[in-house]
Amino acid sequence: MLDSDFQLTLIGESINDSVPSTRALFDVGDLAGIAALAKAQDEAGADYIDVNVGTRGPDVMAELVRRIQEVTTKPLSIDTPDYDTAKAGLEAYDTGKAEGAKPLLNSISPMRIATFELLDIQPFCAILLASERMADSGYAAACRNAEETYRTASEMRFFASRCGLENEDLFFDPGIPPAATDTEGGLKRVLETLRRMRADEEFARSRVSVGLSNFTVMLPSKRPDGSPVKGPLESAFLSLAVPLGLDTIIGSVKRKYRRLDEDHPAARCVGAMLAAEGFDSLLAVKDYYEGAY
Repeated sequence: MLDSDFQLTLIGESINDSVPSTRALFDVGDLAGIAALAKAQDEAGADYIDVNVGTRGPDVMAELVRRIQEVTTKPLSIDTPDYDTAKAGLEAYDTGKAEGAKPLLNSISPMRIATFELLDIQPFCAILLASERMADSGYAAACRNAEETYRTASEMRFFASRCGLENEDLFFDPGIPPAATDTEGGLKRVLETLRRMRADEEFARSRVSVGLSNFTVMLPSKRPDGSPVKGPLESAFLSLAVPLGLDTIIGSVKRKYRRLDEDHPAARCVGAMLAAEGFDSLLAVKDYYEGAY
């Protein structure tokens, strides 16, 4: 559930092979049960339904897209790095069953530019991954700072425009890091990238998206006193990122994201992370978990 102040587009995250409860449904071939997750997310307010089948292949993606479109009119986010799986999902997608809305394709990276060829099969909006770049070696390398992330986003926008996509069709993902392992200033990189993109007319009318649960992956659900860990930390991030231009999240329809004041313990934790260097950022998260804030 989103705080109305945030005005975020929510892509429901539940249909993902990496989620243990969803993987169990995949393992037994319960596509009806997975489609029920789509319906539940629709009814809970999701704007898009993410569909991630992991490595289960094109046939599973195609069949699941068809099954989900039988129970919801919400547009889908075809979420896969695999060309053939993306192709199958787009071929199966019926815009007529989504009230004319185009699907999202998540995500196209600098190493997967050929994915734009799939526009010939089905028009789509694209989530463009700006957190990795093509290194001089020809292989993928993580963007180390805001300048590299911003430059990658600009290059991806150029490629997309050459393929006929308008800014309105583009969602840029700067790659939010896990708070539990962020020793290299990844959180600072994301927020500074947002500032640069917001100030640049080149990105006017485009969108910015993150996989919000990545921020709190590997963290426990509750502190020793029983208070939640993940929801407040994610809300603290949103409280900083939304004013800088973040407008879309892949997230949970069950979690109550809300704007936090600066003196909220989770907001103080995120502030300490931003002020820290190296492993001191992880100590800020540890202190929050132990109730120091």
